[in-house]
Amino acid sequence: MAFALCAGTATVAQRDAAVVSHFAQLALDCVHQEYPNKIAHVLNDDGDVLPPRVLTPAFYGCFDWHSSVHGHWLLARVARLYPTSDLGVSARAALERSVTVGHIADEVRYVSSPGRAGFERPYGLAWLLQLATELREWDDPDARRWQAALAPLETAAALQIKAWLPKLTHPIRIGEHSQTAFAFGLVFDWAQVAGDTEMLELITRRTTDYYADDYDCPLRYEPSGHDFLSPCLAEADLLRRVTTPNAFATWLGRFLPGVPEHRDPAWVEPAIVSDATDGKLVHLDGLNLSRAWMLEGIAAGLPDDDARLAGLRAAAAAHREAGLDAVSGAHYEGGHWLGTFAMYLVTERGLH
Repeated sequence: MAFALCAGTATVAQRDAAVVSHFAQLALDCVHQEYPNKIAHVLNDDGDVLPPRVLTPAFYGCFDWHSSVHGHWLLARVARLYPTSDLGVSARAALERSVTVGHIADEVRYVSSPGRAGFERPYGLAWLLQLATELREWDDPDARRWQAALAPLETAAALQIKAWLPKLTHPIRIGEHSQTAFAFGLVFDWAQVAGDTEMLELITRRTTDYYADDYDCPLRYEPSGHDFLSPCLAEADLLRRVTTPNAFATWLGRFLPGVPEHRDPAWVEPAIVSDATDGKLVHLDGLNLSRAWMLEGIAAGLPDDDARLAGLRAAAAAHREAGLDAVSGAHYEGGHWLGTFAMYLVTERGLH
């Protein structure tokens, strides 16, 4: 499916709801689909041998916990931005079914059990905080009720991250779930909305510790075969959040010296998926989507007269087109999560 999308400075209000209806339907189709399911589950005894809907009753669909969480984020964003659409109404109903006080209490018990301190850390926890961000920003009685229900799990996720980061002696630079740079961006954005100054200071400090002195990131080695996040671009998209445009421009010159000063997208080319039915190989479709929003974020962090803007925006447009063309939903391997990445991109969530 190809989408004709405006990029850059267009406001969310100007977008046609039909553009995102497909993404919303993908999430609606999976947030309460229990199987197939891949659980990352520490068994403490025989009593832990239970189906996903019992273990984590709010977030058991969409193949795995983190995909269910960000599928619910997608539904909250659709319902918030397109409240009168049919899919907005359906999204509300799905949120009402999932985000209940009882379900969230069970989720908190699950993540707090022995041996689960590292559960979904950092990717799934960061997306949980992003869901909380969406609900916090949404001026709506139902959203406030869902946010209040989610609050104990939101607090648990934040506390796990705060306990972990002081002990994490090195960043995690891979292109999959464990990557710290992408998760830090989501957590930083949550902390700004939640007013959590402790988290803001912690993320800023660790970002500086891990990344401030980096240089010549080997973008030429990307992507790895299973990447859905770019280690280099995610790091730059994080740094622009915690520094001034002029300081960021200087740092970027050291970190990615190959960004051109002309409108040529070929300096970083979209990845090609050879088999969309392979759950790992299809990660590259997500890489194209995340690269697009990261490139847009990097451009947004630079001064308005920076000569590299044209090259960044050209590469972002090429990745946007390639990524959105792949969000077909033809195969569950990609359909259970790519809609979230597409929604994050087209509604410019990372830029707001």
